Amino acid sequence: MRKARADMPIELKMPALSPTMEEGTLAKWLVKEGDEVKSGDILAEIETDKATMEFEAVDEGTIAQILVPEGSDGVKVGAPIAILAGEGEDASAAKAAPKAAAAPEAKVAEPAPAPKAEAAPAPKPEPEVKAAASASSGDRVKASPLARRIAEQSGVDLSSVTGTGPNGRIVKADLDGAKAGGAAPAAKAAAPVAAAPSAPAAAPAPAQIPDIPHEAAKLSNMRKTIARRLTESKQTVPHIYLTVDIRLDALLKLRGELNKGLEARGVKLSVNDMLIKAQAVALMEVPACNVMLAGDQLVTFSRADISVAVSIPSGLITPIIKGADTKSMSAIANEMKDLASRAKDGKLKPEEYQGGTASLSNMGMFGIKQFEAVINPPQGMILAIGAGEKRPYVVNDELAVATVMSATGSFDHRAIDGADGAKFMAAFKRLVENPLGMLA
Repeated sequence: MRKARADMPIELKMPALSPTMEEGTLAKWLVKEGDEVKSGDILAEIETDKATMEFEAVDEGTIAQILVPEGSDGVKVGAPIAILAGEGEDASAAKAAPKAAAAPEAKVAEPAPAPKAEAAPAPKPEPEVKAAASASSGDRVKASPLARRIAEQSGVDLSSVTGTGPNGRIVKADLDGAKAGGAAPAAKAAAPVAAAPSAPAAAPAPAQIPDIPHEAAKLSNMRKTIARRLTESKQTVPHIYLTVDIRLDALLKLRGELNKGLEARGVKLSVNDMLIKAQAVALMEVPACNVMLAGDQLVTFSRADISVAVSIPSGLITPIIKGADTKSMSAIANEMKDLASRAKDGKLKPEEYQGGTASLSNMGMFGIKQFEAVINPPQGMILAIGAGEKRPYVVNDELAVATVMSATGSFDHRAIDGADGAKFMAAFKRLVENPLGMLA
């Protein structure tokens, strides 16, 4: 157990509770100023981009000051959130110390006296101006014969026209737009002046909310992360989509039989549990789809960790079934039930939702027939599952009615060729339609 140093207070800083965390929300303080804490005590609950996690004390001492009130969002990782006074240290003195440390004298440095400005040299005349002056030598104005004729016909005074031809000679183009008794447009004389650099493009303004009764809620950290990552995925990852129709009757029959045998153990398989297993086995059969792109490297994984999309009130999270290709369906069912429950309570650990080699998103329970899911970078693919429904289907060369679902694979075309994606979808279809093969 480590004690806080008695000679100086310790700043408790916003921790990085996940590798991708840049800022968080201090959801709730579990201590108050004056409380004594020891190593391992839970000090606060912090909302990251994926879950609400507990912040433990490392040192022991007294909470001298809480710098960031609970409910504060956008707190940067590493920012001080509280002050811990050491054993025997006056907490009130420790409370004042950080302010002095943050700004030793709180003095604003006086700016050094600016050097006296010297008189700026007179600007040199532009080349065009010189040309214009030389266009008239004595009483003769240099102009082409055509320009003279046009000026005479239109009543333009050539001495007032700026010439842009050789040596300031006035040409026909200089008289375009010139009025009788006047000069050509000044824009021509200013032509050689370099254009001022354009200002950088301003960020797009927020969408204007129409004058309609509404409620506006601030985006949660999770929703901000979802928006950023999905935008990045669609902008940088070239998606290719492959869809197959799969007959479910054999899988549904096997599920019923397995659930009867597992009833005594309190285990109940869902269709989704069996599809997780089928995806994992198919990835091992077609390892070219169990990949990720890492810069100039293509990484091929030797096991299938399936990230399963789970909808929660604040957004979407993808807990991972690790090594799903080697786990039994009952083990997958138990693990998925536990992960989904803790995901909805915001209690997942970072290692339980970060990583994965491929993802599965099932919207069949909502009656969605087919959809195309967005790849979860840096993974190389995601499988989108639609609803199983009664459809006309050819069985043994005869038209029959079968329970059929549509499954669509989204593949990163930089890492996975279309032919390899097609092989994966064929393997997945075969495993679902002949589910006993997954039990071997």
